[in-house]
Amino acid sequence: MLNVELEEAIELMTQSIEETTDFDEIELIDACGRISGEDIYAPMNNPPFDRSPLDGYALIADDTKGASKENIKTLTVVDVIYAGGDSKRTIKKGEAIRIMTGAKMPKGANCVIRQEQTNYGEDKVEIYKELSEYDNYCFAGEDIKEEDLLIKKGELITYVHIGILSSMGITKIKVKSKPRIALLVTGDEVGIPGESLKEGKIYDSNLHLLYSRLNEFGLKPIIYEIIGDSGEKVSKRICEIVDNVDLIITTGGVSVGQKDILHDALPLIGAKRLFWKVNLKPGTPAMYSLYKNKPILSLSGNPFAALTTFELLARPILGKITQNKNLYTKKVIGIMEDEFNKPSVRRRFIRAYFNDGKVRFVENKHSSGMLASMVGCNCLIDVSEGTLKLNKGDKVEVILL
Repeated sequence: MLNVELEEAIELMTQSIEETTDFDEIELIDACGRISGEDIYAPMNNPPFDRSPLDGYALIADDTKGASKENIKTLTVVDVIYAGGDSKRTIKKGEAIRIMTGAKMPKGANCVIRQEQTNYGEDKVEIYKELSEYDNYCFAGEDIKEEDLLIKKGELITYVHIGILSSMGITKIKVKSKPRIALLVTGDEVGIPGESLKEGKIYDSNLHLLYSRLNEFGLKPIIYEIIGDSGEKVSKRICEIVDNVDLIITTGGVSVGQKDILHDALPLIGAKRLFWKVNLKPGTPAMYSLYKNKPILSLSGNPFAALTTFELLARPILGKITQNKNLYTKKVIGIMEDEFNKPSVRRRFIRAYFNDGKVRFVENKHSSGMLASMVGCNCLIDVSEGTLKLNKGDKVEVILL
């Protein structure tokens, strides 16, 4: 298909691929940001025993009946319990046990009085506040009960989940495997950073740019290479790696020049093209193909165009494969603080800065090859086809980066 709309492109891509069905068992401490591969239920209560929520004295509520500063009750202190400790004693009438925050409640006690509400000594404690049964008393399972569902299969694991699961004594967790991604940059004009730059060449930025963006999502490419403008080389390399990856992303070679070699390389190996050219700017010549049921997303070689179409097209693919909702782009409405005076014949995405509901430009440079002007930007403004001008105060749809 030629000249598809963005939404149509996303639908074609996401319908053509399946979510990963592979799982890994990893250390719990490394699982933040991964997708749970199983339902996990609490194997125990948390706390696992009745405990004190504060420093004070565990006692029997009836022993404080009528207590006040004018009617002080005196109890005998028979033990001390620290957090992590226990007492073998059972409290009897007229007795108290000094207890620290988090310590297990002793048998016979049904409340705790704050240390600040007592006059205390070594063997005796004076009580001048009346308590009711279970005042300042935490029951076993008050936070989590045994068999409570802690995390669902397919749920994004957060640092809070890590803490909860750790409190259950869990050390390993089953998670969805990360997609295996190959990143291939084409172009004879591209030089490798660190090597001397030959006349007429430019250093690559796309490989490092997209590798780093994937890394931000916790998705390190397993293959990342710069390949020249040879359809034969590209097709050969794709054939070599396709069985070992879940997604191939290429940059360059998708426009209409003599050296835009992806049009030759992919048919050469029998890849099926689902679309070429998306009705947007920058990055119009983006192309999507399938080879051995593996998705191949081919982006423009211009750095900002590559980044823009990565955000708009690659992220939905990654979200579908991983079932990670955070990988999909997020849209909000913002209010323009600046004007934009360039008419948009085609739907256009403009780099900008979004904060507190307002949108402004960082620099008024919007060429598809200009990457430096992305510094300080955190969003793309979605400008509809046929828009003549954006005015200050206009509402615009913004895609957060």
